Amino acid sequence: MTLSADNPLIVQGDRSLVLHTVRALLDGQGRPRRDAEGRPMTEEHPRFTAARDALGAFAELEKSPDYLHTYRLTPVSVWNAAALGLSAADILARLQEFACVPIPRNVESEIRTWIGRYGLLRIERVAAATEDGGLARFELCSHAPEALAEVLGSDAVRKLLELEPGGRAFLREEQRGSIKQALIRLGFPVDDRGGYLRGDPLAVVLRTRTRGGAPFAPRPYQLQAAEGYYRGGSVLGGNGVVVLPCGAGKTVVGLTVMSLVGEKTLVLTTNTVAVRQWREELLDKTELTSSDVGEYTGDEKSVRPVTVSTYQMLTWRRSKTAAFEHFALFSRQNWGLVIYDEVHLLPAPIFRVTAALQARRRLGLTATLVREDGKEDEVFCLIGPKRCDVPWKVLEGKGFIAAARCTEVRVPLDPAHRPAYLGASARDKFRVACENPAKIRVVQQLIARHKDGRVLVIGQYLDQLQELVRHVRAPLITGKTPNAERERLYERFRRGEERILVVSKVGNFAIDLPDANVAIQISGTFGSRQEEAQRLGRILRPKSDGSAASFYAVVTLGSRDQDFAQKRQLFLTEQGYSYEIIDAARLEASLGA
Repeated sequence: MTLSADNPLIVQGDRSLVLHTVRALLDGQGRPRRDAEGRPMTEEHPRFTAARDALGAFAELEKSPDYLHTYRLTPVSVWNAAALGLSAADILARLQEFACVPIPRNVESEIRTWIGRYGLLRIERVAAATEDGGLARFELCSHAPEALAEVLGSDAVRKLLELEPGGRAFLREEQRGSIKQALIRLGFPVDDRGGYLRGDPLAVVLRTRTRGGAPFAPRPYQLQAAEGYYRGGSVLGGNGVVVLPCGAGKTVVGLTVMSLVGEKTLVLTTNTVAVRQWREELLDKTELTSSDVGEYTGDEKSVRPVTVSTYQMLTWRRSKTAAFEHFALFSRQNWGLVIYDEVHLLPAPIFRVTAALQARRRLGLTATLVREDGKEDEVFCLIGPKRCDVPWKVLEGKGFIAAARCTEVRVPLDPAHRPAYLGASARDKFRVACENPAKIRVVQQLIARHKDGRVLVIGQYLDQLQELVRHVRAPLITGKTPNAERERLYERFRRGEERILVVSKVGNFAIDLPDANVAIQISGTFGSRQEEAQRLGRILRPKSDGSAASFYAVVTLGSRDQDFAQKRQLFLTEQGYSYEIIDAARLEASLGA
């Protein structure tokens, strides 16, 4: 499509992409139409939705105010697109299709350069390990000698390699991860075709009916994600990340991959509740027995052919200078597959040990590749590129996840807390605004609005949550709540014996509460988009009656709380959700009506 002044996109020379969400309404003479108060009238740009969906495949959303959304092209965003099969021509054609001005030449050049670097360098196995203990040997090679010469000019790369007089560069098994980290920092993502060690065999057979007798089979997109990762068992697959919404069944993707690999598996997840849920899913949807599945947590340390543990467990140590005592779990069995659940939360020590695990198949599961620490490139080179990314709204449209209505309720700061807010540091201002006591009445009103709903109230600060439960008279679950008590309360919620649960940050992850249909967020972790994804995901399991879910963010008007809420809303915007903004007075009036 040729350039059109009516198109919504501007591609700028700094690699930012500015997308108009609306356009002006014009009268018969081509002049802006105005409302009764003289303000220009607008409508949603007819090409906004299509442009947003196209950009999401290769660019990162940075800002999403009402009328202009800003995206950015980055090397990792383009390399992930390349991993999904997009070429430079594909990306440029999509930009051209929606642009209203010419694409700057430097942007075209950088896209072609980034795409050209994807897989330009390869790691290939040149000698297998021998039975007498001889180690496998690998070569860093390229069809472009000048690229190899460029990276060999780096001290950080050279020290990891064994260079031969003829210019060939070799590396040992344990250097595969380190060399990939060093090279991606130079702008060269490596195509690792060194293959994998065979783990001990383990037949993982998916059931056709769950233990409860319900029919079971992976959904088409789950099967596609697993097969896209596995790639027929070739060296082209076996590592990478699957991005699916919370509630879309990422665990089933993991089970399907396990059935394809057929080898002993280590699963790492976020907390003990998630460990138990993985274990239940394994026993419910595969032919594995309880003797095949072990839990490695603070409560129980059982290593079995499938072992499920937590990041917290593996990164525990007695002091900051002590060794990580449980890292031996990585070498205790001959694992053929390591699954990283919620890979966007992978802690730095696990990155380090993963660098030495490149001979094992690695699967990351997540709802968002956004990391608050900016280590998306570490996920890319150590776990692998994005192998599947199904947009949330696509699955919503097909009924695989619930539709969601998102609302931000803005609450004036309690007058008694204004002096404390004005006198606080920037960081403390956020907490004072988050703990605004005026939010409690709004939460009560929202619970009343959904008098038949199954409600989760999620917050960051324990003092605030403890005060809240005195008003709403609901159980509180925090990190200090024993696992047995958490599971008892979750089960009461599932059975309908508890209609409301108040949860701290433990509610961000791996709570399997299919009937939850209302989430009220009263405080969060600054501007964390990944947290927004997790909290929205708690209510996206499809409802038996087909009804929509409701997600509320209660924020303090005109404060640091509101500033960070706008950053969290980036996640909602990039997934295609719109959100309504109302004030507390309007909410109260609607209840009175």
